[in-house]
Amino acid sequence: MSREEDKKIISDIPKEKLADFIFMHLRNMWAVDGLYYLGIEEKFGTEAATEIDRKVWEVMGKIEARKIRNLFDITGDDIASMIQGLHLSGWTLDLEDKEIVVEKDHAIVRNVQCRAQNTRLKKGLCEFGCKPVRWSFLKSFAKEFNLDIEVNCNVCPPDKHPDDLWCEWVFTLR
Repeated sequence: MSREEDKKIISDIPKEKLADFIFMHLRNMWAVDGLYYLGIEEKFGTEAATEIDRKVWEVMGKIEARKIRNLFDITGDDIASMIQGLHLSGWTLDLEDKEIVVEKDHAIVRNVQCRAQNTRLKKGLCEFGCKPVRWSFLKSFAKEFNLDIEVNCNVCPPDKHPDDLWCEWVFTLR
């Protein structure tokens, strides 16, 4: 089968099922990420697994930002353009209870109910200290839009956090 035939298969998906189809594949990507992490953690320990995960997501941020910019022709280098791209990313697109606030020179992204963390807790696992992983992804993603966008973290595991907030990221234009 050719790519054109695959595009035809996708174009034949009923419009009311297309978003669920995309979300299913995003969740599958996150499941693979989690399974790889758990396998590395089991064999080499949490520190090694987190460092490998951090490096992977740092590269992924750069790759994903470039692809999103090209696919959606996002040419701006301001905070709003970066957030437009981030909102289309695999990390942000399917965050179920996200809050995004965009102002002229800064933006805030909050993850209120983290599916990955809640899944870990349901399985009896501890919270994953995802801060270095997410920070690497977000910094490299933002830098693809503008080298002067700074990314700061107000809270993210392993930080203590309130029950109604898992992480909060602030993007500022220097």
